[in-house]
Amino acid sequence: MPSVTVLADESSVTHELEVGARAADLFKDRSIVVARVNGELVDLATELTDGDVVEPVSSDSEQGLAVIRHSSAHVLAQAVQDLFPGTKLGIGPPIKDGFYYDFDPENPFTPEDLDALTKRMQQIVKEGQLFSRRVVSEEEARAELADEPYKCELIGLKGGTPDDDVMEVGGNELTIYDNLHARTKERQWADLCRGPHVPSTRVIPAFKLMRTAAAYWRGSEKNPQLQRIYGTAW
Repeated sequence: MPSVTVLADESSVTHELEVGARAADLFKDRSIVVARVNGELVDLATELTDGDVVEPVSSDSEQGLAVIRHSSAHVLAQAVQDLFPGTKLGIGPPIKDGFYYDFDPENPFTPEDLDALTKRMQQIVKEGQLFSRRVVSEEEARAELADEPYKCELIGLKGGTPDDDVMEVGGNELTIYDNLHARTKERQWADLCRGPHVPSTRVIPAFKLMRTAAAYWRGSEKNPQLQRIYGTAW
């Protein structure tokens, strides 16, 4: 039976948990969106082991808000590929005032497209799709993402130092996040990402798509020019 220490409000409490218990089992407060386990930000679905030190991360904290914005970027990308099939995915990190996601679409996005994307995102949020982390090998990732050339380029960066602008990779594992139907658990969409993410899309309280801009892939003029959509979530 694992024993873990929970740090909160400058105090610590030891909990005895059942084998297989997850970080979410420690926190009933719905404002807790992710946790820090042994100093590392992780999903609430992370299984805990004996000796872990766990800290809650709330939605009103800087790190919690960044996770909400990152999850919002995933919802945007899902909406784009739902409404504009064939659009290729770039990167989609949280930034100081919100988030962005880079795309390679057939045609540039219009203001009307942003309106349509907002409506689709609202539907995805309302559905309460679950964010589910899945560890994959490099071979598996390349096979699954064979139609996503920009993602495949990022796979080669695995094992490097995590980069705030490249949320897809960093660290020792490659992971894909599946968006699952809340009831059937069927996969609705997926993206290469190191995470962490909020438990479900319903946790995203409010968002707004702001504008579009042209952006070179990974900031280099030698690379293709992509379409960037900026948004914010709070």
